Amino acid sequence: MDGAVRRKPPEEGESYFMSMTDMMVGLLLIFIILLAYFALNLQSKTEELTGANRTREVILNGLKQALKNKGLQVEIDTKTGVLRLPDDVLFEKGSWDLTDSGQAAISKVASAMVEVLPCYTTSNRCKGTRSPHLIDAVFVEGHTDSDAMYGEMNNYGLSARRAEITFTMLQRNQAALREFLNKPPGEPGSAPILGLSGYGPDRPIADGDSEAAKKRNRRIDLRFLMTTPNAGMDKDILRRRQ
Repeated sequence: MDGAVRRKPPEEGESYFMSMTDMMVGLLLIFIILLAYFALNLQSKTEELTGANRTREVILNGLKQALKNKGLQVEIDTKTGVLRLPDDVLFEKGSWDLTDSGQAAISKVASAMVEVLPCYTTSNRCKGTRSPHLIDAVFVEGHTDSDAMYGEMNNYGLSARRAEITFTMLQRNQAALREFLNKPPGEPGSAPILGLSGYGPDRPIADGDSEAAKKRNRRIDLRFLMTTPNAGMDKDILRRRQ
């Protein structure tokens, strides 16, 4: 037994070093798992937003085609989600009363909306497959040119009044539009998709003071906003822990 080799016990410092290494490896593994989770979550949210934008483009093109079939030419901007109605189709300069041709145009727009929008809202008029991407709001926006108005009605008041008249006439022509909600009735935040706003001359789409530029800037825009993904990854984490 005297010739047997005795193993030297591990040094205390070596044992401490191994424990720290194991702990660091464990923390690194946890960090990698969390990083992968957040990356997948972010990818999912991005795909939802991209899908919603694609759906909005489909809606705008559908409305444009439906209105073309009804004899009304409109302009769309798929990047900003706008369907544009030229002012001279709807109103006389400086007036908020719809012309005869304006009333006919709004009737066609209301009819096209009832045809195209049901499956992009919670309306029970949807006869096909409801889209996973729903409309959150459609704002009827009034805009004027830069010519100043004097008296009781200024440009902002005129733009808001025109938006209000258009908003009212859309629903008067198609009462079903009041039933187009962004969420099922009773859910928090459930509301009709139609709203309105007036911007006066503050958001021109054509530069300059030429009559052609002013004509383009006098307009009604229908701006489509889509429902966005649920906010916050932290809420997802907390929900999973409950």
